[in-house]
Amino acid sequence: MGDLMALKKLPVLDPGEISSLTASAVQELLEEGESANTVATYRSALKYWAAWFSVRYGRKLELPVAVPVVIQFLVDHLERSTPRGLVTQLPPAADQALVAGRYKGALGPLALATVTHRIAVLSKAHQTAGMPNPCATEAVRDLVAKSRRAYAKRGVVQRKQRALTKEPLQALLATCDDSLKGLRDQALLLFAWSSGGRRRSEVAAADMAHLERIGEDTYVYTLGFSKTNQSGADRAENAKPIAGRAGQALTAWLQASGIGEGRIFRQVRRGGHLGAPLADGSVRDIVKARCLAAGLEGDFSAHSLRAGFVTEAGRQQVPLADTMAMTGHRGVGSVLGYFRTEALAQAAVSKLID
Repeated sequence: MGDLMALKKLPVLDPGEISSLTASAVQELLEEGESANTVATYRSALKYWAAWFSVRYGRKLELPVAVPVVIQFLVDHLERSTPRGLVTQLPPAADQALVAGRYKGALGPLALATVTHRIAVLSKAHQTAGMPNPCATEAVRDLVAKSRRAYAKRGVVQRKQRALTKEPLQALLATCDDSLKGLRDQALLLFAWSSGGRRRSEVAAADMAHLERIGEDTYVYTLGFSKTNQSGADRAENAKPIAGRAGQALTAWLQASGIGEGRIFRQVRRGGHLGAPLADGSVRDIVKARCLAAGLEGDFSAHSLRAGFVTEAGRQQVPLADTMAMTGHRGVGSVLGYFRTEALAQAAVSKLID
């Protein structure tokens, strides 16, 4: 009874409302549940919306945003065909101001994918705030759909980053020497590629607590959280083998670095001293730097490792189910999207007449 009497001193909550403390806790849980990359891209998109709105309307952006504003954003940034050629509605002075403020990387229209992503972010902001969503109106949805069709009719396709298949990956590995940084980069590249094309966030978050050595230069890494398993469900395909050359490279890195706990991949400072764990962006930078050192031409990034693994699996006619078990894809349509032309060119289906 004494304990129950003590409870009467607690503030009484209104079951019909969310308190400010609870709202703050909910926001913290939502932010923690989102990936760092997603949060960063959302912030960048909303920052651009605010800058564009300020330039075009001369005042601060506030939600909810009116439908005419969203339509203006679309025509300002999407190209349309006219007798004068392809044009956008964004005034040159406004474009220059956005570039000068570093809200845009260069003058001119944004890519269709960038525009649609920023519409999606604004839509999400309205949904989260529980406000009427201008992006869900028929006028906006129809304009976006017709714009996609117009771009497709003009032959505009989304540019894909080059795939790091077996041969170019070997060129990257050849640039890695026996220094601590060279051993790290070799282990990182092979870990990411051989375990199914891990995303840069997954590589950066790789921890010794989830790594099990099961034989000489043979490991199993348990991937508890990923883009396709955001609830951390216990699945058989969470276990990713790190064997062969990849296992040898990982052993060499762990022995040279002395890492026994915590994050597997760390910064290497001058003098061969270990630093903090790598960030997501550092994984991308390592891939790009090694591509440059290997003299590879093209648009490569950390995602090229994932595309390369799937493409190489297609080249070598690995069963699709086995490929998906490694990559973690849950749908066939998604994994097929990673195949590149060269994989199909070597497949039997492209040579049926032969």
